[in-house]
Amino acid sequence: MRVDPSYVTNLVSALDQSQSNSQQFSSELASGVRVTSLSSDPLAAGEDVLLLNQMHQDDSFTQSSGLVTGQLQVADSALGQVVSQLTEAISLATSASNGTMNASDRQSISNELAGIRGEILSLANSSYQGQYIFAGGNSATMPFSLNSATSPATVTYNGDANVNYLQTPSGQQIQLNVPGDQIFAGAGVNSVFGVLNSLVADFAPGGTAGNAVADTTALSSALNYVSQQRVTIDNSITQLTAASTAASTEQTQLTSAQTNLMQADVAQVATQLSLSQTQQTALEAVIAQLGSGSLFDKLPIG
Repeated sequence: MRVDPSYVTNLVSALDQSQSNSQQFSSELASGVRVTSLSSDPLAAGEDVLLLNQMHQDDSFTQSSGLVTGQLQVADSALGQVVSQLTEAISLATSASNGTMNASDRQSISNELAGIRGEILSLANSSYQGQYIFAGGNSATMPFSLNSATSPATVTYNGDANVNYLQTPSGQQIQLNVPGDQIFAGAGVNSVFGVLNSLVADFAPGGTAGNAVADTTALSSALNYVSQQRVTIDNSITQLTAASTAASTEQTQLTSAQTNLMQADVAQVATQLSLSQTQQTALEAVIAQLGSGSLFDKLPIG
């Protein structure tokens, strides 16, 4: 009978492997985690990295979305109040343009319109968490300032025309702001402050009340223009809400997938551990017997 000279070496190697398996299975049972290192399952470990990266992107977007949604809601609320103020100004100017008012009445109307202009100026300078929301990219600077030393008065825009976007995990770009000059200082009849300044001057002493009708009509156009810009804000809020919901749902699904990928099957691992321990015991017994005498003593004679 031919005897393999590597017999004992192979037994020892098998025992080492069995002990290593037992340690691995014991570790999985204790931690509940199947993949504890790259070497234990390279493919699963690689998939885990991809899952974690995507989960991080979703989590980062969800947090950012919460912050910018608050800013957009403040902007939407401010523009809603601007619409109300402009509606009041149009009603006031329309009722005052009947040609029956004396100088004192016109002065009173001019003062009321100036008060509305002040309210709108304050709304145009709205801030959220210390950042001016209608200043474009120059959010640290108050965007609008009034100079009433001239007649009509002038309003200066101190922001810029930058538009900010937030990219969703799917790659969609969502607009986060509308620069203030686009909303309040448009060209011609779309200029909220330009038309309001003219109306204030129309009814002021020395003003030309005859221009009030045309300026009131122009203010209606400016109101419609502001409403159009508000639609952009509303659309962004809707898009952010939908994208945040999708990201949260995906994050939940990815977490479940990662758990299934990395979590140990306790019943299966317990069975594997038992088999490995049985094998280890058997190998130790064989090696112990071999150590008690010559290998040839263990061979059958026939």
